[in-house]
Amino acid sequence: MGRFGRQDARVLRQGRVRKRVRGTAARPRLSIFRSDKHMYVQVISDDERTTLLAVSTLTPELRTQVAKGGTVEAAKQVGLLAAKRCQEKGITRVVFDRNGFLYHGRVKAVAEGAREGGLEF
Repeated sequence: MGRFGRQDARVLRQGRVRKRVRGTAARPRLSIFRSDKHMYVQVISDDERTTLLAVSTLTPELRTQVAKGGTVEAAKQVGLLAAKRCQEKGITRVVFDRNGFLYHGRVKAVAEGAREGGLEF
């Protein structure tokens, strides 16, 4: 990585992704954050600068289902729940924002769960 650390490299990737990805009211941005212990998903309308909904492994519905929040299975459940809540709000299409994280493992599992739940990217 040279003189940059892992976090710095992620922030640089995040900037490159964010240049192209923009959420509108018709097609909001599904943004992911991955920590060591948990997964977080927000659906954001950049036009209105508001978070339409948020889901994580700490959400009460998932807290009881998932033993550990940092697993691929837990990430998939987060994607499914996010898709379900989007459907309830009438959101069917989103723009996927991997937030500078590489598209594999838990990030990929959230995307697959959201697709299974009925969201279109």
